[in-house]
Amino acid sequence: MMLHIPGVLSPDDVAQARAALAQAEWEDGRATAGHLAARAKANLQLPLDSAVGTALGQRILERLGQTPLFIAAALPLRVLPPRFNRYEGGGTYGSHIDNALFRLPGTDTYVRTDISSTLFLSDPHEYDGGELVVEDSYGAHRVKLAAGDMVLYPGTRHHHVTPVTRGVRLAAFFWTQSLVPAEADRRSLFEMDQAIQALAADQPDHPSIAALTGVYHNLLRRWSQP
Repeated sequence: MMLHIPGVLSPDDVAQARAALAQAEWEDGRATAGHLAARAKANLQLPLDSAVGTALGQRILERLGQTPLFIAAALPLRVLPPRFNRYEGGGTYGSHIDNALFRLPGTDTYVRTDISSTLFLSDPHEYDGGELVVEDSYGAHRVKLAAGDMVLYPGTRHHHVTPVTRGVRLAAFFWTQSLVPAEADRRSLFEMDQAIQALAADQPDHPSIAALTGVYHNLLRRWSQP
């Protein structure tokens, strides 16, 4: 399931993030890529130990905790702290699938990359190219969102970033391990959750709301793997 989540960061959040990133020191993005990915990767990235990246990542995690649509869709168990990349001057990233597991920094705990996320920090008019293209059995889906907006997509999908031929594309990216590993099960739970919320908004006293909520939680109990 791909999902556009608008306004994860406010305009003020974006402005503060961009000001901090403008003063940060970047490194070749291939420094954090595996052997095969490094051959397809041509961008810049904040070092994993960057103080700027750590502070901005923490702010994003706080905002995610206040974003009901993310919680409903991802059902997060663990979220890897966000990382930051920069594309310019023809920078690109060829088609690839992300690593299945990443270690949480400073721990022996791993995050399984059920869900990939890209949070855009540059507006579309500021650069040419730079679309995130996610491939599935229905074709290629091109994504280029407003600054502060985020897209979720399955970590199992091939994806790439087209060359940036003008301007600079800034983004945060990270991965989530869901309580519900199976994509189809997460989709069903999300669609049921959204339907229950719509029914509750239209008919708050409808007797089916409690019954449907019970079904939702029983399915979550069956499918979750905490």
